[in-house]
Amino acid sequence: MDFLRPATWEDALATKAGRPGALPLQGGTDVMVEINFDVRRPEALLDLTRVRELAEWDTVDGRLRVGAGVSYTRLIEELGDRLPGLAQASRTVGSPQIRNRGTVGGNLGAASPAGDGHPPLLAGGAVIEAESAARGVRMIPAADFFTGVKRNALEPDELIRAFWTAPAPAPQYFSKIGTRNAMVIAVCSFAVALHPAERRVGTGLGSAAPTPRRATAAEAFISGELDWDGRGPLAESAARRFGELVGEAASPIDDVRGTGGYRRHALSVMARRTLTWAWNDHRTTGREAR
Repeated sequence: MDFLRPATWEDALATKAGRPGALPLQGGTDVMVEINFDVRRPEALLDLTRVRELAEWDTVDGRLRVGAGVSYTRLIEELGDRLPGLAQASRTVGSPQIRNRGTVGGNLGAASPAGDGHPPLLAGGAVIEAESAARGVRMIPAADFFTGVKRNALEPDELIRAFWTAPAPAPQYFSKIGTRNAMVIAVCSFAVALHPAERRVGTGLGSAAPTPRRATAAEAFISGELDWDGRGPLAESAARRFGELVGEAASPIDDVRGTGGYRRHALSVMARRTLTWAWNDHRTTGREAR
């Protein structure tokens, strides 16, 4: 197995164009596990850790552009106030050592249905910036990025450069159920984000279908039920129906971590609770308080 280590983004794109089968490596928290257990044997590893641009983030025209190499730890510490849902999800990822190495860009590349970063990106309306040497930059909405179990919309010569998302305009929450409290893959997970200016609620489901997905029927329902102008209380019946629609949006399997029926029920409960927390925060402060 060849080990390729470009020093610049241009070199990385050129290398990927010449070796489409080279597997990108950033933190290695997923890739190295698969190699160690002989699940995957790529023809080459494309180590991107020396590419400085990937470890940077910035604000451009009011939106955040976060490089694919920004770690979970940095997301929590540097962007937690602007991306609270993603920061909450990042806190659930593995151990401190894993969070120091792991990245959302790597999570996106792995495209696991259980990836903790995916639901907040979906709920927040994130867009993934991909690039190839031949075709240049392509912007892919998070809702279109996941195409199958551990498959994404990238072309063989493309690399993930960054993701774009607006700073949270209102409360966001992430909730996850696992077989223990820490260092565990999600049995299922859920993210919710309020978008008051658009009078809209965003959602994201994880570990509940072949790909991470939104609960679009639930979004449409609850967006029309909330008192966006007066910030009146959330009706219990509306919260309950929202949870039911989130559960119906899932198509989970039975496996060693949980049954499909349990996952649907858990998603309904998490959706109802996180929506209630977010709306109550919005009513009292208008912003995420945690």
